Amino acid sequence: MLKKLNTYIIDNKKKVIFFIVSACLSIVVAGSISKFGILGPLCAVAVAVTGAFLISAFKDPKLAFWAYFAYCFFLGFLVKAFLQIPVGLALEAILLLTWCSILINMDKFNWQNLKNDHVLLSLIWFGISFLQILNPYGGSLAGAFNELRFVALSWLLIAPLVFLMFNSRADLNRFIVFILFFSSLACLYGIKQLYFGLTPREHEWMSMGNDVTHIIKGKLRVFSIYSDAGQFGASQAIMAVISLVLLTGPFSFGKKVIFALATLLFIYGMAISGTRGALFALAAGVASALFLSKSFKVLFLGILFCASSFSILKYTTIGDNIFQVNRLRSALNPEDASFKVRLDNQKKLKSMLKDLPFGAGLGMSGMNGTTYNSDKPIANIQPDSYWVKVWAMYGIVGLIIWFAFTSYIIGKCSGIVWKIQDPKLKAKMIALTAGTVACFICSYGNEVMNGMPSSVIMFMSWSFVYIAPWLDKQLKQTE
Repeated sequence: MLKKLNTYIIDNKKKVIFFIVSACLSIVVAGSISKFGILGPLCAVAVAVTGAFLISAFKDPKLAFWAYFAYCFFLGFLVKAFLQIPVGLALEAILLLTWCSILINMDKFNWQNLKNDHVLLSLIWFGISFLQILNPYGGSLAGAFNELRFVALSWLLIAPLVFLMFNSRADLNRFIVFILFFSSLACLYGIKQLYFGLTPREHEWMSMGNDVTHIIKGKLRVFSIYSDAGQFGASQAIMAVISLVLLTGPFSFGKKVIFALATLLFIYGMAISGTRGALFALAAGVASALFLSKSFKVLFLGILFCASSFSILKYTTIGDNIFQVNRLRSALNPEDASFKVRLDNQKKLKSMLKDLPFGAGLGMSGMNGTTYNSDKPIANIQPDSYWVKVWAMYGIVGLIIWFAFTSYIIGKCSGIVWKIQDPKLKAKMIALTAGTVACFICSYGNEVMNGMPSSVIMFMSWSFVYIAPWLDKQLKQTE
């Protein structure tokens, strides 16, 4: 009998393990209910789900990354839902889990694929940023390391992922579907905020001083599940550019309908955010897409259309009674009070940075500046722009290097796009490249490139464009 039992266990290992784990979990749940009430079984189930996720993630690093990417979209929502808990730290934890899984399964990947200038530039920028911790201006180490996470570490850890494990057409398609789906969810939640109101936690977050920038003339600037309205509006503009370009691609009628609906949804999301800089992101992204298409007749018509739209906003009062239109119109007004404050702040920074060619160091501008270095005058001047923030932290030398790196990558991506032969692949790569141009331009008006999820979308998009020649070659071979 024991021999039969032993044979059965050997032949049915998975069933036996599942039975043992289920029995143990049932005992734990039953015991926890009597002691902790409903909280007990919830914690037990959470532990079980976390354990299953960790086991699966170590087997497949792709799963860990998709979890990380989804978390990037919901980070802003979670921060507001759990105001006293540093939920942002889980972001790096999941990304590090992804890399641990990659290293455990390192024999499955071609590490030679990392020999490219995108990965190299991310490594160089991380080195420059890390050295900024030694900046003699004397900022908080906690603030510097917190800033390092977003301005350099995320780029360094995300840039190689496409080259290692997302280097197929199926991966590219999943990426595009993923960002369109979650961005659509974000817009729908933003519409819910506008018409059905905020949650109690969101009201609490607003009462912590955030109502100053999110309630304009009694109207809500929608921020959805993102960190703020600026990030939401910019992200929606970027996604509008991507979906609009895909709409013009050689895809089926059904897909075109989906892209058209997504484009309208994202433009509406951009409008209800009240983010004025998003308007320029949309214009820059569309212009770059038209340029990359090499259709100069369409480019001329596109420029004419954009010029007409801007002229209507600038020189007429059409739709002025609508808050969102009025808000966008103010972006073209050089006498706007907010615009003048930005210029005044830049003048103050110019005076403070004249003897600091390498800047004031990481964590000396923006939120980390006011949180960790409030005793420093420069830290209390709001940059209101990622470009200005880089200038404040890295100085004119660092700003030039960062601008050169970003421009080089966008330029190289443009060159790659022009050489792609497959029309569908080309349309996708034009969309991703134009999206990164929109993100870069919009970062002049808001901190977009270092925020979630825009930064991850940008870094991943660059990497996908870099592997486009491989994908194009594969398509030729399968024909």
